[in-house]
Amino acid sequence: MDDLLYGTRDKRGDWRPRKRLEVAPFWDWPLSPGKLLRWFLGYVWPWNAFHMATALLYWCFVVPDIETMKVLSIGWALWLYAVNAAAIFTMYGAVELFYYVRRKQGSRFKYNTRFPSENPSDVFWFKSQNIDNFLRSFLISIPAWTVVEVLMLWCFANGFVPWLSWADHPLCLLFLVLAAPMIHEVHFFLIHRALHSPLLYKWVHAVHHNSINPSPWSSLSMHPVEAFAYHAVALWHLLLPSNPVVALFQLHVAGFGAINGHIGFDKLELTDEATLDSHAYAHYLHHRYFEVNYGGDGVIPLDKWLGTWHDGSAEGEAMMNERFRQKRERLNAGNTSRN
Repeated sequence: MDDLLYGTRDKRGDWRPRKRLEVAPFWDWPLSPGKLLRWFLGYVWPWNAFHMATALLYWCFVVPDIETMKVLSIGWALWLYAVNAAAIFTMYGAVELFYYVRRKQGSRFKYNTRFPSENPSDVFWFKSQNIDNFLRSFLISIPAWTVVEVLMLWCFANGFVPWLSWADHPLCLLFLVLAAPMIHEVHFFLIHRALHSPLLYKWVHAVHHNSINPSPWSSLSMHPVEAFAYHAVALWHLLLPSNPVVALFQLHVAGFGAINGHIGFDKLELTDEATLDSHAYAHYLHHRYFEVNYGGDGVIPLDKWLGTWHDGSAEGEAMMNERFRQKRERLNAGNTSRN
């Protein structure tokens, strides 16, 4: 497939899409029903449908019975960790194997034409981004995911929080399911913006940003503080009247969905004709420029409202550079006044 039909390459060979990023169309008035319908179908399928499918599979075949979950135990906690680790190894590992190890589509649709394995660095354990990211995922982030999962299920099992049934509250729970990716985006923006404060960035978030050229294993490569805060989005369902299946869906949007911003390819070629959109570009721009796109794809466009949105266009680049220039001027003025 010719990626130049969909984007351009710069002098370094890095690819970017021609189509600029857009916020959800329900923020644009007057509303366009056709555009809104196309957006909604993309919102549901395939990624969020996949996350709901995994949540249902967990609830039916993985999550222990309620009596077991009433008592905190290392046994069922380790069981959940093992399943989470196996699932991430399978999902993330498949993308890594086909698109980064075997390189089945080369660098077509790849934002950064280089591959992490080609650039060893002292900032990573064993000088390898892949090894570093892999180990941090399985030793730090997936355990943090499991801690949140255990706490959440234990609270539901003991009746510490409202448990809405699907039979009695179908519309309320359907609304929560549709809102879960939006809750994720707001939660992610808030913690992410805080992590970019000077102190938290230096001691916590810099671990994740070492991966300037992210790949699948970068998705969950985090400091323990960030890993817990990131997955703690599921704990919103201890404050909202909810259901453990919806809370699991919320957790899976974070855990399994983290790969979306780190795949490194705009499209994954499944066959010669079929591709899968990654929705990775907004977060890739954050890894590249650090101070843009703190949230997600613009479903709840906090970045646009607060002036940190980069839509991938030349105009977006100019706006970012102007903001950086003004920031430098303020810093220089502050340094001058202190001197």
